[in-house]
Amino acid sequence: MLQDAVPPGSKVAKGQVVAEFDRQYMLLRLDDYRDSVSESEAALTTQTANLDTTRKAHQQMILTAKGALDKARLDMKTIPVLSAIDAERTRLAFDEAQARYQQLLREVPYLKASQDADIRNSELDLEESKLELKRAAANAERMVVRAPVNGLAVMETTWRGGEFGKIQKGDQVWAGQPFMKVVDTSSMLVSATVNQVDVEKVRLGAKARVKFDAYPDLQLTAHVESIGAMTMEAGQRENFVRQIPVRLRIEFPDGKPDPRVIPDLTVSADVEVSPPVRSETVVPRGAIFRAGNGQPYVYVKERTGWSPRDVQVGAEDYLVAAIRSGLSAGDVVALDPPPSGVDR
Repeated sequence: MLQDAVPPGSKVAKGQVVAEFDRQYMLLRLDDYRDSVSESEAALTTQTANLDTTRKAHQQMILTAKGALDKARLDMKTIPVLSAIDAERTRLAFDEAQARYQQLLREVPYLKASQDADIRNSELDLEESKLELKRAAANAERMVVRAPVNGLAVMETTWRGGEFGKIQKGDQVWAGQPFMKVVDTSSMLVSATVNQVDVEKVRLGAKARVKFDAYPDLQLTAHVESIGAMTMEAGQRENFVRQIPVRLRIEFPDGKPDPRVIPDLTVSADVEVSPPVRSETVVPRGAIFRAGNGQPYVYVKERTGWSPRDVQVGAEDYLVAAIRSGLSAGDVVALDPPPSGVDR
C-alpha cells in the first residue's frame, strides 16, 4: 500500500524521497534479524570459549598421561629387585601408561578437526544471519522510493471505483505496476504514432513542429528521436490499420525549458518528410550485392558481358536505393548474379 507520496506536479531533487510504502512488516522482520545476528554472535563466542576449555582440558590430560608414563618408566628400572609377579605388574602398568599417552596424542588432530568444524558451522550460521539482515534492510529500503533525477513528479493512473484516477495515498500498488514518473522537464519527449504507410518517409533527425492543444499560440521545434520497429496494437480500430510508435525530442529556444511544457499534455506534430531516394540515379535494392568486407557493388552490362563495379549507396527504402557514385543514369544492372565466370 502506498503510505506517503509527494504531491503530484511538485518539483523534486535527485535523491529526495518521493514515495514510501507501508513497510511495518519489513521493519519488524529487520528487528528479528538483528536479534538473530546478536544471538549467533553470542553463541559463537560461547562455543569458542567452551571449545578452548575442552582443548586445554585435553592438553592437561596429555600432561598427566606423560607424567604417569615417566613414572612407569622409572618403575621399570626396579624390575631386577622385584618379584616375578610385581615385575609383571610393573610391565603392565608401563604398557598401559604408554598406550594411554599415545592414544591422547593421536586424539589431538581429530579433536582439532572437530572443533574447527563446529566453529565453522557457527560462523556459517552467523554469516547466514548477517545476509538475511542485509536482505531485510535492502527490502525495507526498497519500500522508500527516491527521485533518480531532478524533475517533476507525475502520478500514474489506476482503476478505482469503476473509473480511472490518479494514484494517491492509500492505494494498493501491485508488483511491477508503475505508479509515478519523475520527468526531467529540461528534456521533453513527445510520444507519437505514424501510419505504417507513411513511416518509411520519416527519418531519424527529421525536423518537426509541435503544437500544444492547451496553448494554441505555443509552437516549438523538435526532431525525430526514435522510430519503432514494431506496430502497435490496433485497439478499437480495424486490424489492417496499424501505427508505428515515434518519439520526438522537443528543442527549447536557447536551451531554456518552457514552464508551460509539462507531462501528459496533448499535442500534434508536423514532421518534415522527403522522398526516400533523393538521387536521380536509382537501382532496385535487389541489384546491390555486398563483398566480404561489406563493400556494395553491382553487376553492370557492358559490351563484353557483365562486369562488377563498386558503388556508394545513399538513401534507400524498401524497394529502391540511391547510388551516389559508381553508376550513371542509363546503366543496366543485373538483379541476379550473372552466370559463372564472373565473380568478386
